[in-house]
Amino acid sequence: MNTLLPVASVGSLPKPSWLAKPEVLWSPWELEGATLVEGKQDALRIAVQEQRRRGVDIISDGEQTRQHFVTTFIEHLEGVDFENRETVRIRDRYDASVPTVVGAVSRKQPVFLDDAKFLRAQTDQPIKWALPGPMTMIDTLSDRHYKSREKLAWEFATILNQEAKELEAAGVDIIQFDEPAFNVFFDDVADWGVAALERAAEGLRAETVVHICYGYGIKANNDWKATLGAEWRQYERTFPLIQKSSIDIVSLESHHSHVPTDLVELIRGKKVMLGAIDVASEQIETPEEVADTLRKALQFVDADKLIASTNCGMAPLPRDVAYGKLSALSAGAAILRAELGEQA
Repeated sequence: MNTLLPVASVGSLPKPSWLAKPEVLWSPWELEGATLVEGKQDALRIAVQEQRRRGVDIISDGEQTRQHFVTTFIEHLEGVDFENRETVRIRDRYDASVPTVVGAVSRKQPVFLDDAKFLRAQTDQPIKWALPGPMTMIDTLSDRHYKSREKLAWEFATILNQEAKELEAAGVDIIQFDEPAFNVFFDDVADWGVAALERAAEGLRAETVVHICYGYGIKANNDWKATLGAEWRQYERTFPLIQKSSIDIVSLESHHSHVPTDLVELIRGKKVMLGAIDVASEQIETPEEVADTLRKALQFVDADKLIASTNCGMAPLPRDVAYGKLSALSAGAAILRAELGEQA
């Protein structure tokens, strides 16, 4: 792995069309039974091979074995009824039909352990696995049992910690918690959100990431971004809290966003996964654009703590576009790495 400016994707990559309908979130599987299991593994192999071919240093599963970054985890838990669905407002932004918590939540067996072991067997490079964060999980459900966002979040944090420790034991080097809800519910983040996140990461030796973005490049998210004005300063509310937390790495959106780069200063001392690829556009960045985005961040984060990444997952994009963007990301990181080598 490149020890300076390593390259990573945040999470999801497009699935092959024979596995699920392209460019659609929550797309149903095209296969069934044992054939589906085989198809998922084949897709995961392809995702690993493509990442390696495109110069990615920290390999992920591309979420090839799951339909959705939150609900695929939740559907394996006890106490959640997927038949008894309700419509709720997701992140104060759009309505969705979601499952309902009807009893005490628990995890009877590992959810992603077999998939993580399969990923570990595909490469000797560092691997990263993404889990939904506690606050984002409760924002993707209707709760008829606990009737307390905080109480349910703590239950989920305990379950996530169990899962994370088993992933670590399977050889996962970096465990990422996806918390886009941190960009919306600022009072909850301060009151209990960061504490619940730390509970999910408690006792891990693997490096931990919190990923906070402005969402996939879908219409509801793009429409919301259009209302945020000339500067997106949401990170100003959460970064000081995360800077004091036990989380090792902060993943944030940067390229083609209106996030002021100087907000990275608020997490000084943490490693930073800087989003240098726009997932809301099918335009493939040039390596020079990527290098410029990363270069600007070096005023606020030491080079040995900077990881070149994407703004968010790329599941809704065409496959050739997504992989082209990964190539641009690694090429841009290489440009800046060469510059830093010359300065050393």
